[in-house]
Amino acid sequence: MSRRRQRVPWVSYLLVLSGAVLMVVPFLDMVMTSFKGPGESGRLPYRFLPKGFDFGNYRAALDQLDLPVLFRNSVTATALITGSVLLTSSLAGYALAKLRFRGRDFIFRLVLATMMFPPFLFFIPHFLILVHWPLAGGNDLLGRGGAGLTVSVVALTMPFLVNGFGIFLMRQFMVSVPDEILEAARLDGAGEFTLWWRIVLPQTKPVLVTLALLTFVDAWNEYIWALLISTADPDVMTLPVGIQLLQDYVDPTRTMPVVMAALVLSILPVLVLFLLLQKHYIRGVMLSGLK
Repeated sequence: MSRRRQRVPWVSYLLVLSGAVLMVVPFLDMVMTSFKGPGESGRLPYRFLPKGFDFGNYRAALDQLDLPVLFRNSVTATALITGSVLLTSSLAGYALAKLRFRGRDFIFRLVLATMMFPPFLFFIPHFLILVHWPLAGGNDLLGRGGAGLTVSVVALTMPFLVNGFGIFLMRQFMVSVPDEILEAARLDGAGEFTLWWRIVLPQTKPVLVTLALLTFVDAWNEYIWALLISTADPDVMTLPVGIQLLQDYVDPTRTMPVVMAALVLSILPVLVLFLLLQKHYIRGVMLSGLK
């Protein structure tokens, strides 16, 4: 039994190491491919390392893409979505966890039900709503005659401003906040907004950071909805859509390295944000495991 107990940690370490390798190798392959020269990508037998580190792929990606505009649109949409999800999820989570009102459990079940449907299922209804938005984009009061909100950056954010998973996550953690503390604050004259802002939110900081990172990554990498909106107005094109256009790069021998170089540039903001918030993110994941 003692020998068996000593072997178990090594098995766990081996599984974790195998999983880490499976996650890191594709990322390293992307970085190495971004430095390969003409004709190196896709050649057999496959070479992981490039013959020489060619930074021309990055220059080609920057020349082909209007990078400042793409980054501006992506950053704007991602910031609006992340901020809205954090605000709505924390407010709704507090209401569902700490307020007593009729229909609370039914509303919570509806929130859970929204998590059963894939987001792209509602893209067409969302698009039609934006097209016929009254008094926007040349529309009249009945939503006719123009393009509505599809010609603005706001259109990139509309389907993602509220997140059912975020509400569920915040509610589950806010339930653990002791009711005695809130009751004592109410006796001292604190309102519900004060309780939410001064007492509940500080205790859920790791969870807020975890939700912010997950939302940021999803919004930053969103492609299908951004492509749909970009067809209506190319000026609101985001970085993932722009990178997809690099598939039509004029030099077929360098298409894949140039695409990989653009992907490396697009990953940098997410990587920097994760490194800055890594401590809070890991703590939030650990707390979710305890739940």
